Amino acid sequence: SFAHFLQPPNAASLPVVFGYIIWSNVLRVGARDILDSEDFIVSDLLLPIGSLIYVIFCSYKFGWGYDNFLEEANTGKGIRMAKGLKYYFRFVLPILIVFILVSGLIPKGN
Repeated sequence: SFAHFLQPPNAASLPVVFGYIIWSNVLRVGARDILDSEDFIVSDLLLPIGSLIYVIFCSYKFGWGYDNFLEEANTGKGIRMAKGLKYYFRFVLPILIVFILVSGLIPKGN
């Protein structure tokens, strides 16, 4: 039945099913249709913002802290993370992630 189709995980595919039919003029971000709007929100906003939060959480004391992160990452067998990457995590990666975030917000010429 259709009610069974609306249960997760099938409900997540509704924008794909209705994107060009029922919702063709609904929920437009900028000049994008619903599928492009969903792609913009996830790829250009949620992923960079989530990775920025993750890097800040793992490298600063008000989060987990780099020493705790390093101890956890180096637990077990395998390649060890270097302690010298602390400043790379604190300063370089956040700048790169913000650059990626800003570049995703700049309109692309077609």
